[in-house]
Amino acid sequence: LEAWFAHIAGLKLVMPSTPADAKGLLTAAIRDDNPIIFLEHKLLYRTKGQVPEGEHVVPLGKADVKRAGTDLTIVTWSREVVFSLDAAAKLADEGISAEVVDVRTLVPLDKETILGSVRRTHRLLVVHEAIKRGGYGAEIAAMVAEDAFDDLDAPPKRLAGLETPIPYAKHLELSVVPQVDDIVRAAKDLVA
Repeated sequence: LEAWFAHIAGLKLVMPSTPADAKGLLTAAIRDDNPIIFLEHKLLYRTKGQVPEGEHVVPLGKADVKRAGTDLTIVTWSREVVFSLDAAAKLADEGISAEVVDVRTLVPLDKETILGSVRRTHRLLVVHEAIKRGGYGAEIAAMVAEDAFDDLDAPPKRLAGLETPIPYAKHLELSVVPQVDDIVRAAKDLVA
């Protein structure tokens, strides 16, 4: 879904992963004079977390490094941030240090944060729920290949949902979109 909206010129696209980011990004979106699509993942609705009281604004176009790392960069958004953080914790237990970058807004994209992270870790894994073909992860991988090619120790890798509609049954959905263990496997392949 996000790839469709990201390709409409003049439209900004926001996809928060935490309650605090949802509040801050929604405030920024309301105050912005441009048209904005604000996509909320339905499975994040029950997420609990700290939410700043009073005024809280998260600037549009500013990614957030949710976990620092040195061996690879995982760039992701929305619900996959939760899975990527869990995967990074598992990877740490095996001696692999993964940096997790939550883009928060796909348009505008915070290229500086992504490129800075990749230049430090020398590897990129983009994780998203949408299918790989035509997915927004390809835009991020291409941007890194164009602007940080000499810094890469391995080709950028994308982990995405299967090319099928997402099933209604939860146990079937788990087999269609990237899960924690899928991210761990993809990260290990990238650093091998």
